[in-house]
Amino acid sequence: MAALRRLVTGASKPSSLIPPTLLISHRGIASKLFVGGLSFYTTEKGLSDAFSQYGQVMEAKIVMDRVSDRSKGFGFVTYASEDEAEKAIVEMNGKDLNGRVIFVDYAKPKHNFGGGMPIARGPPDSVDRVHFQDIGSEN
Repeated sequence: MAALRRLVTGASKPSSLIPPTLLISHRGIASKLFVGGLSFYTTEKGLSDAFSQYGQVMEAKIVMDRVSDRSKGFGFVTYASEDEAEKAIVEMNGKDLNGRVIFVDYAKPKHNFGGGMPIARGPPDSVDRVHFQDIGSEN
């Protein structure tokens, strides 16, 4: 553990080590797996049970469509450690789960595109009025 801290920080003095809370946060990202190609009939319990043979599953989440309330065909599994996550990737990637071949890899960090604001469709009303006024003044 101390060697890992020295590698990350480049420091050899104990006083300049990464606080344990930051290290845990970093490890939490690395132990979250993306699971794609899931059957629409796979449940979160089924996903958790399938992956629990490789380590302690902290969370198994299937992403659902808001409109149809059906699975989007992918989900996430979070392990207690990186070693367990690595073992699950090696063992489960390309395997059959509920009649579908799944693929497993480390989850990528979530990006925030627009902060939940709706996407504007077309120009604002004021631009339309100005445009038509300009056209009408040329006649």
